[in-house]
Parts: sequence; structure tokens; C-alpha cells
Amino acid sequence: MPEPMSLTSRRGLLFGTAAVSAGVLLTGCTSNDTKDEKPAANDQPAANDQPAADDQPGKHVTIGFAGPQADHGWLNAINDNAKSRAKKYADVSLEITEGSNDTAAQIGQIETLINKKVDVLVVLPADGKALTQVGLKAMRAGIPVINLDRIFNSPQAYRCWIGGDNYGMGLSAGHYIGEKLKGKSDARVIELAGIDNLELTKQRTQGFDAALKNYPNIKKVARQAAEFTVETGQAKMAQLLQAQPKFDALWNHDDDQGVGALRAIEQAGRDGFLMVGGAGALSAFQAIEADDSVLKATVLYPPTMAASAIDLARTLGQGKGIGGLAEFEIPASLTLYSAVVDKDNVKQYMPTGFK
Repeated sequence: MPEPMSLTSRRGLLFGTAAVSAGVLLTGCTSNDTKDEKPAANDQPAANDQPAADDQPGKHVTIGFAGPQADHGWLNAINDNAKSRAKKYADVSLEITEGSNDTAAQIGQIETLINKKVDVLVVLPADGKALTQVGLKAMRAGIPVINLDRIFNSPQAYRCWIGGDNYGMGLSAGHYIGEKLKGKSDARVIELAGIDNLELTKQRTQGFDAALKNYPNIKKVARQAAEFTVETGQAKMAQLLQAQPKFDALWNHDDDQGVGALRAIEQAGRDGFLMVGGAGALSAFQAIEADDSVLKATVLYPPTMAASAIDLARTLGQGKGIGGLAEFEIPASLTLYSAVVDKDNVKQYMPTGFK
């Protein structure tokens, strides 16, 4: 599962650059059709007259992509998103590695891409700290790095970071549950977390707890940590159900372990509460659309970030900026929004669901 950047960096404060949504990456040229107007003699050129990324073929860019082993549905979706996005562009060639959770092996794969002199590197490190040096090596070789999700220890090891918002996931889940239970006195919620020794799990819990503070009628009465697998989700959810005979809502950090959680809930014959998942698995979207279980929503940690990383790499390789922004260059940091998907908007997000 993804491992986040620090809370300060996560909010896009690296190099003093505000985080922006990846949704503005490909909005076309930013010209306002004022080419025939003559500026005053002392006017400076407008930043939004600079070339911006668009879908039209341009300078050819070879992008090297290195990620960890796809041993989780989310990570497999990362690879799929990168490959499919690269195919969209006639001016992009993608050199993709096999992927490995062995840091030495991934370092070797990245060094091979450096030796091939790719134009831009996109790296989702198996371990951000362990791979910082190879990120620095690429940057020093003149190959800009797009650091995807798990962040390197040094900002000098990448040109741009793009990733999800674990704290924001918790906030979104907490506010969604809070609004659903706003009119209920003495509401009780429980939490099925991820792996407790991961910083991302701590941030998701912190965000959830912060959101719940806005709803004095709600009390979190139990929390159990699972391991992002179907089996552990089922086992830990069974324990929660046994310990809590009555509650009103469940926040589950991960849709993969949520498959197991739903099995435990069905086996126990429990209902009368709402469940909110996390990440954006296709199975969760389908359950939400069917509306025949306790699962009513999920909070995104979008694997589409890999597609956006390819967009950024292409834009960087072509020396362009981002349509909709005034700056000449791409930002240093982009934090994706943790949207809530429920029955009202699930059709829109269905194509992004991962298996």
C-alpha cells in the first residue's frame, strides 16, 4: 500500500508551492485569444501566454517508470494507469520495469533506466528512504524525477511529487459519517484500520478523529487494525462485531480488506449501520451501486495518480506548463483530493475502480 509523505509536505508546502488538483493537467493552451492586442510598452508578457500541455503531438519524450511489485490491487492499478496513459500519446515512449519490493533490485532497475538516458523518470519507490540516493543520482544526471506517492527523504531527489492524501481520507470519511449521523444522539462509530506501524494508517486515523470532533453527538467506541488483506479484514471485523453489539457506522481504511469485512458482517447477520470504505476498488463501487449491503460509500486514494504522473512527465519533458495555471513550470508538489464516492456519483467513478 502507498506510504505517504510527511503531513507538511503532503499539504503541498514543498518549496513553498501550494498543492493543486491533478485535474488541471491537460486543459489545453491557456491563451485567452488576445494575440492581436498590442500590450503597453511597459507591460510584461503574460504568464498564461506560455505553451501549456495539451493532447497535440509535440517533442518526443521517453519516460522511465519504476514501481514496486504489484502485489495489491491498488499497486496493480498504478501500473495499468501508467501504461494506458502513455499509450494515449503518440509522442511518448514508456520504459517500464518489472517492479520489485526488494529495494536493491528496484535501485538496479532505476539505474538501468538512468543508463538508457530516458528523458524523465517516474518512480513509486518500494521504500522512499531507501531509494532516495538513486533519485538523487538521476537528478544529478540531468534526468528529472516525478516521485509518485511514497516520498523520497530529500526534495533534491525529485522535481515533482504527486500522490494521495491519507489524512484527507480520514477527514472525508469522518465528515461523511458525521453528516449522516448528525441527527442521531449518542451515535457510536468503529474503525477498521490498516497496518498500525505504517505512517499512512496513523494519518488516516488522525484525519478521521479530527473530523469527528466536529460532531459532539458521535463517539468512536472501538478500533481494530487489520493488514490490508481480505483474510485479515474478515478476522478483525469478526472481532469487532463480537465486541460491539451495537454501533451506527464503520470506517474501513481499505477496500481490499473491506471485502473480508463484508463477509464477516454477512456471516454475523448484522446490519443497521453504514460502512465507508477506502481507496476506490471496483468491488466497492459495485456494492455501492447495488445498494444491497451496509457499504454505502468509499473514500478515494486514486491510482489514477500514475496516469497524472505520466502527464506530468510528458509536460516536463516537453518544457511546458500546465493549462489553467499562470506559472511557466509544473508545480513541485500535487496532492490529490480524497473524494467520497456514494450512490449519487458512483457511475462517474466506476471506470477508475481497480480490481
